[in-house]
Amino acid sequence: MAAGKEALHVGQLKLTHSFAPLSARRLLVIGGILLILAGMLFGDIFAIFVLHQNAGQINQRLVAATRAVSAGDVNGVSAAFQDIGGFQENRGTKVDAHAHLIAFGYIALLLAVLQPFVSFSERARKKVAAIFLFGSALLPVGVFLIHYVGLALSPFAALGWASVAADLGGVLVTVAVALDLMGLFRYWRRSSSSIEAPTMKDALLHERSWCARALLAGGTLLILAGFAHGVLYAGLHLYDYEARDAILVRQMATRAASGQEAQTANLLTSYAHLQGAKAVNIAAHAHIIEFGVLCMLMALFQPYVYLGERWRRVWAVTLLAGSLMLPLFVLLELNLGLLAGGIADLGGLLVIVALAGMLTGIIRYTGQLDTTLEVTR
Repeated sequence: MAAGKEALHVGQLKLTHSFAPLSARRLLVIGGILLILAGMLFGDIFAIFVLHQNAGQINQRLVAATRAVSAGDVNGVSAAFQDIGGFQENRGTKVDAHAHLIAFGYIALLLAVLQPFVSFSERARKKVAAIFLFGSALLPVGVFLIHYVGLALSPFAALGWASVAADLGGVLVTVAVALDLMGLFRYWRRSSSSIEAPTMKDALLHERSWCARALLAGGTLLILAGFAHGVLYAGLHLYDYEARDAILVRQMATRAASGQEAQTANLLTSYAHLQGAKAVNIAAHAHIIEFGVLCMLMALFQPYVYLGERWRRVWAVTLLAGSLMLPLFVLLELNLGLLAGGIADLGGLLVIVALAGMLTGIIRYTGQLDTTLEVTR
């Protein structure tokens, strides 16, 4: 007994089982990557088959609305804007579903990093992880269905069943995160109240391989580039775009009311270009920061990518390349058109392939780190 105890706690040695099969950390890592992959695949499909067509339909309805204003057709104006509202809801629910899938994937990876410091039993941590992942899938699915389900068979005046499902998913995610935060607080309170209590040392936070360093450095640079772009956009274009937006809307209303259809059409084209400029700048700014965070999170889990060093480097470089390519060519869409959009989609595909490759290695992981003694002093 003494020898066994000495093997576990000489100088506060501690044996950790942080990535065992079906452990909370493993569930969160695999589930988080799957959420990100689902969100990115859905985003690519949406961009190719819905986004541009949806924008074209909105522009057509705006043209119809201006013509109806010129003709004094009140019903025509109302019908055109009702259609625009439907297209906007269709677009908005899909964008929200895409964004929430990816955001919940990031949170799952962050919670996975923190699992050794959540002061609950492994069984309790697994239940909390399952609740989080279920809510993370339920919310975006519910949001996606809002446009199609509407208020059909709903007992509520303003909420459909899809909205109820999405809200329930949000509640489950909130509860799971709150429980993990409670576990972190318990760990902090216990470790700070006892000098002799062994301190947890997690191997992931001390990873120094080439892949981890490349992803950490590349992710940091991507985030800095995103911040720099946001500062430039806000300083040079944001207020000008907002002012031009209001001016163009007033001018379109005035020209349409006076029956100047040709000038109204020109103003509408300018308005569409302005909205496109705002959209690509916001999308590029958001995506480059998000991908920077993704690279940094994936850097932490490189010890669990059970692949040869060559393939680990291939996937790390592929992830960094796609993370830069997508936002850069999104930004260039106004100048290069569909060519830039295609290259941006290729960048997204590279990110998807790299994540899938890393996920394969994580699923193949056999547990070497979980059977090593870690010294914590």
